[in-house]
Amino acid sequence: MTARDQFSCRCVLHASSSVAACSSAQTFFVDDDVRRKTKLDAIVTVADAKHLLDQIDRTPEAQEQLVFADVVLVNKVDLVDEKSLVTIERRIRKINPYAAIHRTERCSLPFDQVLGRDAFNLDRILEVEPGFLTEEHDHEHDDTVASLSLIADRPMNQATFIPWINNVAQRFGTDILRMKVIIALANDDRRFVVQGVHMLIEGGSQRAWKKDEARQTRPVFIGRDLPTDVLKQDFEACCA
Repeated sequence: MTARDQFSCRCVLHASSSVAACSSAQTFFVDDDVRRKTKLDAIVTVADAKHLLDQIDRTPEAQEQLVFADVVLVNKVDLVDEKSLVTIERRIRKINPYAAIHRTERCSLPFDQVLGRDAFNLDRILEVEPGFLTEEHDHEHDDTVASLSLIADRPMNQATFIPWINNVAQRFGTDILRMKVIIALANDDRRFVVQGVHMLIEGGSQRAWKKDEARQTRPVFIGRDLPTDVLKQDFEACCA
């Protein structure tokens, strides 16, 4: 093992927009050497509690930043009341139901709530949508952006489910902004997790199910004009 192999560090990249954030994220995947030696831990979005709701209504950029976030800091909470904060968090959850949300003043909170989250696990690219993560990609979003959460108590048939989720990315990836699926596979004691952005998806066994943990499969899709009926019907057909 060389000295370089033993050295590790954390880099925080600041991006002024979702376009810049996506371009920065692309850096971790397009180069084999960079992808092998680095890992994108999380995309963090800072939201202004005083103006967020107005920004969401007026600018697609605000929705875009929330969609791609793994961690959201609702900042300047001292400028709004509790009722407003609850409304803000509900609106964020509607756009992105699985991002971690923290209330902050002056973005002050423990580092371990932002760094070392292992929240973005897209380690290899299976397929790249033309124009994705580039400035030419269309980042327009509006109120057609919504989330769909499904749940199944029965285990999934791996031979059916994996091809299905790949097919979902292929067919509807243009409109799927984010997806995260925790899967209980038949005859497997480990949680299988799939994450994706548009047509880019990655999956693998994560950890053993805990004794007190419900062995459920829970897909979450965030996207534009999602074919909810089709997704629900095909998802139910994957049960073992």
